[in-house]
Amino acid sequence: MNRNMSRADFLRLSGATAFVVAPTLLGLSGCNKPATNGAADSSKLQVLASFYPMADFAKKIGGDKIEVKNLVPAGTEPHDWEPSTADMVNFSNAKLLVYNGAGMEHWVDDTLKSLGDGAPTALAASDGITLLEAAKTDPEHEHEDHDHEHEHEHEEHEHDEKTEEHEHEHEHDHDHGAYDPHVWLDPQNAKAEMKNIMDALIKLDPNNKDTYSANFAKWEVECDVLDSEFSEQLVSVSQRTVVVSHAAFGYLCNKYGLTQYSIGDIDAEAEPDAKRMAEIADYVKKNNVTTIFSEELVSPKVAQAIAQEAGAKMEELNPLEGLSDEEIAAGEDYFSVMRSNLKKLVGALS
Repeated sequence: MNRNMSRADFLRLSGATAFVVAPTLLGLSGCNKPATNGAADSSKLQVLASFYPMADFAKKIGGDKIEVKNLVPAGTEPHDWEPSTADMVNFSNAKLLVYNGAGMEHWVDDTLKSLGDGAPTALAASDGITLLEAAKTDPEHEHEDHDHEHEHEHEEHEHDEKTEEHEHEHEHDHDHGAYDPHVWLDPQNAKAEMKNIMDALIKLDPNNKDTYSANFAKWEVECDVLDSEFSEQLVSVSQRTVVVSHAAFGYLCNKYGLTQYSIGDIDAEAEPDAKRMAEIADYVKKNNVTTIFSEELVSPKVAQAIAQEAGAKMEELNPLEGLSDEEIAAGEDYFSVMRSNLKKLVGALS
């Protein structure tokens, strides 16, 4: 006790401190509980995933040797999500953070920096994958913009910087918006991300190398099978333009010879103005597009208005940024959702 502090003052201060600390400890205790009852299994490697596909891929490769927690709650759009103070407990308890990178998770660097030596090992699963520039929302007129030449020079400069940064761990997600982060929608990129996860798990947990390698070998084959299904079924469709509400399907379209025409941009919540909506409706009519694709985690109202104006029907295409609790309970995963997407694409484009 401070020699100049009365006992009454000391007791008042102690009471105030207890009032502040107690709720904090209670809050931390509550946050430390996983989604299921009981404490984390200390015999398993604790892994955090930044959003659904990273969690799904990690579970597939890690199997029963790891315990995975998906940071983004089911049904939440992940683009603008960032960890709360309560989430920091999860980071402190984890040995590995698996995130996509390529600009998807803007919060990673600051979060890891704030944790210092207590930060988990971090893996940007998209490392080594060739990134696509963020899609233009109007591919038909991208060369008619009077500022296009200036923008192109600027983008080339950004691309050179990005190429250099991509060679360093965690640095390739700084320019959010310059590149399309939705790499996992190409099955070959999904395979590459799973391999990166395998390598990270083996480095942290070499005793279970055989398990991680065997699991990857299984899912590597499944990625190749899925790739073949997309190639075989999309090669003969008559319509090659896919009109979507959110510019998430660039890698998928690029891989299978389709053109993505997006109502919004990389930001899933962005909305066009009335002039742009009229241009899209006109494009849909002129190009005999019969289907406009919205998605579960984004409001469909703009896509619905354009579809109504253009006489097109609505369908959902899932970018796999997050599944609902009901979908997860039903056993849906990356492969089942991708096959559902394929069926809808073939139906709309044939």
